Amino acid sequence: MAQKSPLPVRDGVNATRLRLPLTGPWETLHDYVLETFGHIDHGGITRRFEDGEVVDVEGRPLSTATPLGACEFLWYYRSVSDEQPLPVTEEILHEDEYLLAVDKPHFLPTTPAGRYVQESLLVRLRRRLDLPDLIPIHRLDRGTAGVVIFSKEPSTRGAYQLLFENRQVLKTYECVSALPPGPHPAAGSGPVHCGETLAARFPLVIRNRITKTKGVVVSELQPYEVADSGRRPHDRHAPRRGRRRTTPVPGANSSSRVELLGVGAGRTGVDVGHFRLTPHTGKTHQLRIHMALLGLGIMHDRFYPELLDDAPDDFDEPLQLLARTLSFTDPLSGEAREFTSRRTLAETPSEAPPWTS
Repeated sequence: MAQKSPLPVRDGVNATRLRLPLTGPWETLHDYVLETFGHIDHGGITRRFEDGEVVDVEGRPLSTATPLGACEFLWYYRSVSDEQPLPVTEEILHEDEYLLAVDKPHFLPTTPAGRYVQESLLVRLRRRLDLPDLIPIHRLDRGTAGVVIFSKEPSTRGAYQLLFENRQVLKTYECVSALPPGPHPAAGSGPVHCGETLAARFPLVIRNRITKTKGVVVSELQPYEVADSGRRPHDRHAPRRGRRRTTPVPGANSSSRVELLGVGAGRTGVDVGHFRLTPHTGKTHQLRIHMALLGLGIMHDRFYPELLDDAPDDFDEPLQLLARTLSFTDPLSGEAREFTSRRTLAETPSEAPPWTS
C-alpha cells in the first residue's frame, strides 16, 4: 500500500516523497540531499530544512543536523525559483460530479515536471477550481495539445483508471507533417500529384517495438525476431484476476492506425499533410515515432526523427500534434461519453477540415 503523505496539498502541489539511504558516507540527511540534488537548488534545499518544510512520515520536521538513518523517507514541497508563466491558456470542456475534461494547450505540462510546477495543467486547475483532490487519469506530453481527463473524486477514480489500463478508451489524434518533395515511389511511375501519391499509401497500420529508458529523453526501437511478428499488441489484455504478466511479450508492443485527411499548403506555403492517428497502444512518444518512421515526421518535433539541441520554447512553432477526441463507456452510469478538442493545428492545410462539414 502506498504511504500517505503527512503533508496536505499546498498551492495546488502535492508533497514529494524521497527515499533515503540508511547508511553511507554522509553524516546527515541534509548532506545526502545537498550532494544529490544541490546542483538544482543548493540554497533552496538548506532553506527548506531550516524552515521546517522537510518532514518524516509522521510529519515531524527534519533539521540540517538530523543524522543519516533517522528515517527512510522524507517529504517536501517542490518549487522552482523564478518560475516564469507560460503564455498559454487551458479551456474546460466539461465538468460533472466525478470528471473534468480539459483542452490542454501546447507547451503546458500535464503535471509538475522539471522546471514547471505552478505552470502545469494540474496545479493551475487545482488552484483555479479549488479542487485539491484533482488527479489526471492519463497524460499528454508537454508539446501535445488536446483533451485530458481528470478525476475529481477519489472514491470513483479507480473505475476510470481501469478504463485506460484495460484499453477501453478510444483516442484519436491529428497531426500535420511536411511532405517530402516529388511523388512517392509507392504511387508507381509517371507524373502523379503528391496528394494522390499519399492517398495510395493510406490508411495503414504501423507496428513495432518501442522501449523507453528512464533518464533518456527519447524512446528507442527494439528489433525482434521475424517469428514474433504479425501479432497485434492491442489484442493482449491484462488478466482480470490474478498476477499480471511480468515477463515481456515478444514481438511488437505498439500499434497505430494512420489516415490521410488532406493535403495542401501550410501557413508558410510548404506542402503539408493532415493526418488522423488512432493509437491502439500507449507507448511513450508512440505517434511521433510512427510518423517519423513513415518519413512524415510531425512538424516542429524536436525529438524525432532527430534529437535537436535544447532551446527555449518557440511559441510560434508548437508541435503539430493534437489529441482530438477521447471516448468511452462511463463505468458508473453506462453512458457513452465523448470529449472533443476545440483547438486547431496552426499548420493545417487551407482546405476545410472534415469535422466542420
